[in-house]
Amino acid sequence: MTGGSAPGAPAQAAIEDHGIIGDLHTAALVATNGDIDWLCLPRFDSPSVFAALLDSDCGGRFTLRCLGSSRTRQMYLPDSNVLLTRFLGEQSVGEVLDFMVPHEHGAAHQGAHQLIRQVTAVRGRVTVEIRCAPAFDYARARTEADLVEGAGVFFSSTAGHLVLRSTVPLELDGAAAVGRRVLEEGQSLALALSREGSPRALDMAEVATLLAHTLSYWQRWIGRCRYRGRYREMVERSALALKLLVHEPTGALVAAPTTSLPEAVGGQRNWDYRFTWVRDAAFSVYALMRLGFFEEAGAFMTWLQARCTETPDGTGLAVLYALDGAAPEPECVLEHLSGYRGSRPVRIGNGAAQQLQLDIHGELMDSVYLFNKRAEPISYDLWVALCRQLEWLDKHWEEPDHGVWEVRGPTRRFTYSTLMTWVAFERATRIAQQRGLPAPLADWRAAADRAYLHVQRECWSPQRNSFVQYPNSLSLDASALVMPLVKFLGPRDPRFLATLDRIEAELVTDSLVHRYKTDGTDGFSDPEGTFTLCSFWYVEALTRAGRLSQARHTFEKMLTYANHLGLYGEEIGASGEALGNFPQAFTHLALISAAVNLDRALTGREPEHDEHPH
Repeated sequence: MTGGSAPGAPAQAAIEDHGIIGDLHTAALVATNGDIDWLCLPRFDSPSVFAALLDSDCGGRFTLRCLGSSRTRQMYLPDSNVLLTRFLGEQSVGEVLDFMVPHEHGAAHQGAHQLIRQVTAVRGRVTVEIRCAPAFDYARARTEADLVEGAGVFFSSTAGHLVLRSTVPLELDGAAAVGRRVLEEGQSLALALSREGSPRALDMAEVATLLAHTLSYWQRWIGRCRYRGRYREMVERSALALKLLVHEPTGALVAAPTTSLPEAVGGQRNWDYRFTWVRDAAFSVYALMRLGFFEEAGAFMTWLQARCTETPDGTGLAVLYALDGAAPEPECVLEHLSGYRGSRPVRIGNGAAQQLQLDIHGELMDSVYLFNKRAEPISYDLWVALCRQLEWLDKHWEEPDHGVWEVRGPTRRFTYSTLMTWVAFERATRIAQQRGLPAPLADWRAAADRAYLHVQRECWSPQRNSFVQYPNSLSLDASALVMPLVKFLGPRDPRFLATLDRIEAELVTDSLVHRYKTDGTDGFSDPEGTFTLCSFWYVEALTRAGRLSQARHTFEKMLTYANHLGLYGEEIGASGEALGNFPQAFTHLALISAAVNLDRALTGREPEHDEHPH
């Protein structure tokens, strides 16, 4: 039988109506209605087994509902990524606990790659409805289901298999496992879905053990957070979200766990973010390191060293990689999926892997500089590999590229790319001088000077009284907000303040910031939402410019655009809805930085020396 959702499947839950759970290899999205409608196994970038978020009819979902409820509420158990969904009815309250058991590198235990769902009747009598309908390989593979009496269901296909274990009897409805159970007050049932083993009986004692292990892991991990400021709750939730995006075996970080969630509903800006962008990962490592999570930063440095070392002489780093460092699969379109609320095409793979984006070297060297300064000295081998990259950059930084926003229109000499070229050579010079490492310092200083002067002379528009997107352009770009953040110029430099005022006038609506005007020059005619990362950059810029009242008001308004769990997608739409892939690492790392630095300023402390806020 073919897998997928039942006839008359419910409409797709909104992007923001989701929580995320994960096991450090992959992640699932859990909707407020009790559906798991997105999960790829065994890795973030593996084909999906549940993808109702991209096609409600055939994508596959795992439903667990308490019938008779009129509303639901979601929360995370304290200091954890264990998600609680409450089904509230007039005569009953049911609660569903969802979690994936952390699968730590080098740790072998029975819970590896297990997704656990436990439902409890908290008040009154609760009728529970179960439906598990996987659709392997993005719903391209035929699914078969076999019932194992007293144990559960075995799902199989040419693309893999799944084992669903249950504490209550299940039945088959085609290739879906279904069940209905009435729980008296205080009673519970549980289900466990995994890729490993064979169907065998599940009992509540095993579930309790796995829950205790999972809670202990997350509470121990977040307990290492050093931040104790006024925005602690949001900062820690952002840190927990970022940790869910770390692929533990390799140290890589994915930009987001989803693909093709649109930047405008019905539009074509639908991309696959389940890869490791050098830029996003470098920023994320900084954010985690800023909170005291140095182990994650060290793991990424190991991953990075491998990428730099294996890059052939005379070539630059790729923009993005698969989790294991391989090249991503070529971008292609899944024509059989209808997309999130009709937003097509649905893409897997990402064509940006073939682009030239020169800015990645600046973000990378900035994070290496801070790791070397705050965590531990980088290795000689990494230094040699980085020097090779800087040698390549010195030969190519004056070429037009696709820029930080990965435009699919004409290449340009984007201001931000040149700005980050200056950062790359400036930070490399600092590392060499502080460590006494061998380096062509005169060449690096000369390259940094040329990049600096190019931005000041060619990217400043007297007509606009602002830095612009590229030389001879009249277009603004919110990426200019990072200039004082990376110490390119002072936060009260007249040119930056004039740029800040111009961005406020043309790209900011309330607290929301567009990254640039979408006029078709980026390769697409359809619009997009405001870019949440840029809103937090805006807060940073206001903070450093001394506009603390405005910065605080803007930041706290931005907190109201988080979803009910404190999570953000890539963009925010006109009515406050989440757009783009979800949750997005870029956004949460920027929130962490904005919160930390705004809090320091509000308490009368300057940002730490050499601290940048990416």
